[in-house]
Amino acid sequence: MARNDDPHLSPAGQAELLEQFKASLTGLGADELRKLLPQVLAAAMPGVDPFEQTPPPSRRRARRDDVTTYQVRVDLTGTKPPVWRRLELASDLFLNEVHEVLRIAFGWTDSHLHEFASGKDYYHHLTEHYLCPFEADEGKTGVPEGDVRLDEVLAKPGDKLLYLYDFGDDWMHVIKLEAERPRDESAPSAVCIDGRRPGPSEDCGGVYGYGLIAAALDPGHPEHAEAVAEYSDMYGDDANPGHYAPTPFDLESINKTLADPSEGRPGLLLGPLGELADAIRPMAQRFLFEQMIEDADLDGSVEVDADTAARMVSPYSWLLDRVGADGIKLTEAGYLPPVHVEAAMADLGLGEEWIGKGNREIQTLPVLHLRESAQAMGLLRKHRGTLVLTKRGRAVRSDPLALWWQLAEQMPPRSRDACETQAGLLLLATVAVPSTDDPNRTIAELLTAIGWRDLDGTPITPSMAGQAAWDTDAVLRRLGALIDEPRIHRRSAKSTPEGVVFARAALRTWPGTTYH
Repeated sequence: MARNDDPHLSPAGQAELLEQFKASLTGLGADELRKLLPQVLAAAMPGVDPFEQTPPPSRRRARRDDVTTYQVRVDLTGTKPPVWRRLELASDLFLNEVHEVLRIAFGWTDSHLHEFASGKDYYHHLTEHYLCPFEADEGKTGVPEGDVRLDEVLAKPGDKLLYLYDFGDDWMHVIKLEAERPRDESAPSAVCIDGRRPGPSEDCGGVYGYGLIAAALDPGHPEHAEAVAEYSDMYGDDANPGHYAPTPFDLESINKTLADPSEGRPGLLLGPLGELADAIRPMAQRFLFEQMIEDADLDGSVEVDADTAARMVSPYSWLLDRVGADGIKLTEAGYLPPVHVEAAMADLGLGEEWIGKGNREIQTLPVLHLRESAQAMGLLRKHRGTLVLTKRGRAVRSDPLALWWQLAEQMPPRSRDACETQAGLLLLATVAVPSTDDPNRTIAELLTAIGWRDLDGTPITPSMAGQAAWDTDAVLRRLGALIDEPRIHRRSAKSTPEGVVFARAALRTWPGTTYH
């Protein structure tokens, strides 16, 4: 097709060509048009990528030959009265180090992405962006923050640097260089010298949510009653704004952590639990996990009586007895025959938790998961189309206490998916240390801290965390270790006393763990 500005075409010819082009687009859907657009632009501008982002001119200055002390004030924009911190920083800090300082100074947990920027406006096309590791790995236009020194972007008093934390709540920090002075070689690389107001909690809803929660938690606030009512209207009468309480501004605590980020860290873990802790990169989340394990008291003994063990493992005992010494011939597709599915539904009382005829295993999830989890935990196996007991399954079949320990030792159920295994372990930790917090919320925070993300790069949500831990969750519920606690707007899992004991046993005996 000739271009419609071809000088050899008459005006009438150009008009006719344009009509032909319009006709060719008639009836195309949105997806088809999206695919066609790059082709049209490529034909019109050969050799040019119209969607390529051109990096803005660099705003970085030459690094100083000497190292000085920068006094900066950092304000959270939009907060009234303003939330701010005054810091003294070594001018040769890299921006990834400045990020860690800001995290500690404001109480962020590093659960979200962040980005630095230099320019009058964060979203201006000439603003230069300095990327966190995840963004750099994803190929976003910008400079890795670890390559940029503070004195390259703040050179003289009055200069400003932008720092955006959490692309959902959009916490914009403005870092302003107030003064610089010669550096004392013995001075720490970062110290907080002043500040006002508590730091917002994670996921509190941005500036508006922070103000609402602060007022709802402060009986002396002039709008306290209205804030409490509005919070209840938004989240339900049982919602507690205290779960999102701001982080108190404690100058001594901030500087203690800045001086030694490992200050207050629980005893280091060994073995696989230690490896999991090491995978949690942000220090705050690592502390959280290590504190959970410490609170679980894995060094202490685990005791369970025979009656409790028998009651908890009864579904698995029933299945092992059903399989028996002769095994169960499976269907051609590899499932339990209907007669056994119906028996499981009736004998184990599974009808209350599943809608349907309950005679085909593939369509009866409680029975399917019971059988598959028994296989995953080494009790059953398939052999030439027959479901049979394993050697271990035969050994514990008539011993509920031994079966209880076998299940504990194999939790979380084996999975080829590392995220599912880690989610299962984190769920066990939340069960071993009961809390009023939503377990899935805690698991999501820790999985995100490990580095797991959704396909679009966003952090793991509580719903996604629940999905990842589903196999472990289902076994715990089958054992009575977890029960549903109805809430007004959602259902929340609650540990039972025997569930706490079982989870502690599982964490103590997880393969390679040193607690025995």
